[in-house]
Amino acid sequence: MGMPTQTLTREEIARQYGAITSFRDAGLDQPVSAGLPAGTITDDTEQSILIAHHIIARRGRIDQLAWAQELLAWERDTHARGVNDLLGPSTKRAIEALQRGVPASETGRFGTTNGAAMRIVPVAIATPAMPLGELVDAVEESCRLTHHTSEAIGSASAVAAAVSCGIEGASIDEMLDTALDAAALGEQRGEPAKGGSIRDRIAAALALAAGSSGRASAFEIAVEIGTSVSALQSIPMAFAILRLTDANPWSAALMSAVIGDDTDTIGAIACGMAGARSGIAAIPPKAWALVQRVNGLDLEPIVSGLLRLRAARGAEGA
Repeated sequence: MGMPTQTLTREEIARQYGAITSFRDAGLDQPVSAGLPAGTITDDTEQSILIAHHIIARRGRIDQLAWAQELLAWERDTHARGVNDLLGPSTKRAIEALQRGVPASETGRFGTTNGAAMRIVPVAIATPAMPLGELVDAVEESCRLTHHTSEAIGSASAVAAAVSCGIEGASIDEMLDTALDAAALGEQRGEPAKGGSIRDRIAAALALAAGSSGRASAFEIAVEIGTSVSALQSIPMAFAILRLTDANPWSAALMSAVIGDDTDTIGAIACGMAGARSGIAAIPPKAWALVQRVNGLDLEPIVSGLLRLRAARGAEGA
């Protein structure tokens, strides 16, 4: 939903697209996705599918060198397709460092953007929420190469906890409480934060969203929280949208699409959490059919593979 509006301000979105109530084609002057047809997925979904295949093939583990090569191959493919969805600044910097010989254990020391959180949903599907420390371990492993900082690990842990709890049928309040606990655990890992606590930023965004709803409230929160690629902005904003829409993925998609700046990533994160809670039935069938058709998606084998990993991990902890 955020494909045609990504990188644009709220004012530019309103001027170019008006009210967004369904998928829209991207304008020919869109900086990232010029001319792409309505329903086309972006880097968030593509990298989520990429990491899903990776962990299924490796029984839940991540091979850091292989993961780096897969990300590079993905970027080359986007160029070949004429799409400007490139590796984010943190991921690009980390892989360039790896190519220079920097150990994979060190390459993610400067990754503070939202790239880890935007592709964390498959890890969350594959990992039970409890014990929470084991979920955060899995998240940290996925962050190590490109985003091994406290804000990135903490934000990805929060998203993963919300998704994993949602799959298990938790209430929204239970999801959010566990997400905050996971953020607190996650931000103790990696390179220490310089911009503040991600747990506190998420809590502040949720407090602003409490008892509110609608786009006007979302816009007011966005002014205070921010909507950039920084993990300290986009992830708290995604949580605010989750709260404002009562975990309805379609409403979250529509709200994210007009929030401004990193609309596709905020939407991917908010909708990933909302979808885990509400399920596929909350998404209009025609919309889901369009996305599958436009992108040639076949997600059933991926979902089955991730759920098998989840069941195996649950059995190990039983």
